[in-house]
Amino acid sequence: MVGRGSPRGALGYIEPMTDRPVSEPDVSAEHPLSASWVWAGAHRPPVPRALVEAMREGWSPEGPTAGVHPAAGACARRRQRLGELLAGTTLVVPTGPLKVRANDTDYRFRPGTDFSYLTGCDEPDAVLVLAPGAGRAHATLFVPERRDQRSHEFFTDSRYGELWVGPRRGTREAAAHYAIATAPLEELAKHLAGLEGTAIALVRGLDPSVDALVAPSEVDARLVATLSEMRLVKDAFEREQLEAAIAATVSGFADVVRALPEALRHGERVVEGVFNLRARVAGHDVGYDTIAAAGAHASILHWTRNDGAVRPGDLLLLDAGVEGDHLYTADVTRTLPVSGTFSPAQRRIYEIVLAAQEAGIAAIRPGVPFAAAHDAATAVLVDGLVDLGLLSNADEALRRDAQLYRRYTLHGTSHMLGLDVHDCANARQDLYRGDLAEGYVLTVEPGLYFQANDLTVPEEYRGIGVRIEDDIWVGPDGAVNLSAALPRAAHDVEAWMRAQWDQGPTPLRLGE
Repeated sequence: MVGRGSPRGALGYIEPMTDRPVSEPDVSAEHPLSASWVWAGAHRPPVPRALVEAMREGWSPEGPTAGVHPAAGACARRRQRLGELLAGTTLVVPTGPLKVRANDTDYRFRPGTDFSYLTGCDEPDAVLVLAPGAGRAHATLFVPERRDQRSHEFFTDSRYGELWVGPRRGTREAAAHYAIATAPLEELAKHLAGLEGTAIALVRGLDPSVDALVAPSEVDARLVATLSEMRLVKDAFEREQLEAAIAATVSGFADVVRALPEALRHGERVVEGVFNLRARVAGHDVGYDTIAAAGAHASILHWTRNDGAVRPGDLLLLDAGVEGDHLYTADVTRTLPVSGTFSPAQRRIYEIVLAAQEAGIAAIRPGVPFAAAHDAATAVLVDGLVDLGLLSNADEALRRDAQLYRRYTLHGTSHMLGLDVHDCANARQDLYRGDLAEGYVLTVEPGLYFQANDLTVPEEYRGIGVRIEDDIWVGPDGAVNLSAALPRAAHDVEAWMRAQWDQGPTPLRLGE
């Protein structure tokens, strides 16, 4: 990988040079431009202006993909609704900057969730300003100007220059693609300073440079909560995106099953790698770190190191989701017998968890409390634990001041799902955990986890972890399982795995 050049700075538009004697470099980080030289960053030689001028000429026009963003209309309606809910206040929603992975390399950029919900824009550093107006809010998207051939940063700035990172959308391109008024990001500070003395609310913690421009306000928390609460009900575009992400996730699970022969040789890394390949091919990325937990690792709730062995006879707990191109993510878990058949002990635990999940899904419908699925699933899990001899009395175990069952099933059963895997997390407690409404999307994911060193568990169950998770849309008549294409019943799982192997293994040829 070639090294990064100069850090981001002001656009460097340079006038053509005139004839002059050759000079020695006289630029630095403090004085980046001179008559003959351009600073290109630490540990890099300065760039002569003759090269800058040569790089400015002889290019045909190039820009990012044209056309209007498919969510532009929905985003406009969301902005209008937000303006109505917080009337009289200027609302500032940044997406955030690039985040450093190591030294001069960045993580792949993922826009801020609230910003993406309101704009669809995927440019780093951009900021949405929603100003109150007569009858409707006025939205302006502040975006960085392009680092194209007009500027030496086109080739001297490896973080933003378009020769390094490809075409970006400046004000003109962003206005057309996102169907929104735009302004240069460089004008944001002046714009916000002109609003001094008026009510301003900001989504904080995403971009320190924007946080510094706006004084904290008690309305900040209300803005963040309102955005989460708006996202509780998914519109038609959002459901379509979730269905696409889930379909890709189902394909990723099939990819993993076909790759299990390689996983037996090379371990959990194969499972993670194969699923993540599907996520990049079919979407933007994974929606969260893939959990590829084989054997006793399945009893560790968020095992993401994925560096263990996969052995014949193990169970593989795969908790994974594709994040689609518009950032909506699936979140699905299946617990699979690596050899294709559950052992009697594994099947016994699996059937308890499946029955719990079915009870949880059946409890979902508009108007019931968010906790209904958890309560229904937990009651089945506790009865199963009593039948296994791990609890002596269901009523005693379920007492609020005891909760003894949680030794074996610690986590909740459901969370909201959407642009974030744990979506709408900033909604007010009474709304998030209140009554379900049509259009909500939530998971149902009960599990039982028996640690390998838990002496309260019969030896045949130690090291077994089972979770089954599906993505549920709250329809007018009850639950709609959006991930139902992936089998759940034990015999269906076994038959499905055989069908995948009949298609032949995934030919990774690792180690050859």
